[in-house]
Amino acid sequence: MRERQTAQDARRAREFHAFVAGAGGRLLHAATLLTAEDPRDNPRARRLLTPVLAQTYASWDRLRGEDPYDRARLCLATRFARGAWHRYGFPGRSRPSRPGALARLSPSERLILVLRLYEGVAEEQAAALLGLSPERVRTICDRAVTTLLHPPRGPAPAAIGAKVAPS
Repeated sequence: MRERQTAQDARRAREFHAFVAGAGGRLLHAATLLTAEDPRDNPRARRLLTPVLAQTYASWDRLRGEDPYDRARLCLATRFARGAWHRYGFPGRSRPSRPGALARLSPSERLILVLRLYEGVAEEQAAALLGLSPERVRTICDRAVTTLLHPPRGPAPAAIGAKVAPS
C-alpha cells in the first residue's frame, strides 16, 4: 500500500513538473502582463503565480481530464482580480504608477485585455469568469485597446521666442 502511494506521488510530481516546464513560462508572462511589470524584474508577478501553481498541484489528482492550464489561468485571473480589489478598491478605479504600456490601464482593463488578446479566451468565457456581461467585457476590452493604440499626449511644447503674458 505504501509503495503504491509512493509511486502515485512520484507520477504526480513528474506530471506536474512536465506541466510547469511547458506552461510555466506562459503563465509567468501572463502574470507579468497583469501586474504591468518589466519582464526582467517581476517580483509581484512571481508572488502572484506561486500560489497559483501550488493550488494547481494540490488539485492535480482531482482534475480528471480537465486542462490544468485552464485551471491555472482561472486561478491566476481570480487571484489578480481579488488582489486588485483589495489593493485599489473597485478594480477600475486606481492606476498604479509603473513604467510600461500596460501600466496606463486599470487592473480590470489589464485583466480583460490579457484574457482576451494574450490568452485567447472567448468574450463569453471571460464574462462568465469575471461575473460581467459580454457587452461589458467587449466595452472594457475596446477601451483598453484604444488606450494602448492612442496614448494620451503630453503637454504641448512652448513656442520658441513667444512672449508670455503677465498674469
